Amino acid sequence: MAGSLVKIAETTVSSAVASVTLTGIDSTYDEYVFKFYNIHPATDTSEFQFNMSTDSGSNYNVTKTTTIFKSRLSEADNIQELGYEAGSDLAQSTNYQSFTYAGIRNENDSSLSGTLRIFDPSSSTFVKHFIAECNYMSKSGTTSVTYNSFIAGYGNTTSSVDAINFKMSSGNIDSGVIKLYGIS
Repeated sequence: MAGSLVKIAETTVSSAVASVTLTGIDSTYDEYVFKFYNIHPATDTSEFQFNMSTDSGSNYNVTKTTTIFKSRLSEADNIQELGYEAGSDLAQSTNYQSFTYAGIRNENDSSLSGTLRIFDPSSSTFVKHFIAECNYMSKSGTTSVTYNSFIAGYGNTTSSVDAINFKMSSGNIDSGVIKLYGIS
């Protein structure tokens, strides 16, 4: 059936790890989808991030140009916002791209869930476009806030992207599940 998700890999983090790498990205599919479930940081207000590799994971340093905007609403209903986050995007940078604008809390009930989609990662002609959407809980002062972040951009390379690395901006990934799918 065209357009079906075909599971390639799944990683469950049940004890803290510095990062998670998923490989299995090749020319089999034109689109790859990563799904994140309840990503929980070990360090409070850490950012969940990713970078791409063109050398089977020896280096995660693909140059990226990205944009990020977010919506947020507080439990107290005193914060409602939709806005572009210039300080969270990348302009021809090899840095890791954050999925979050405000870091994820490490309280027991806090986590991030979302999706990253990468298009035609094996193309030797075009750059590597991607889009992501994540929802997570953070704080503004003492008020809990739900954030929905939207990220889009491209890896500025015509080399094949064959691995993706996920990590926190500081500390470890405490728990969560990351799944990789190809779109048939």
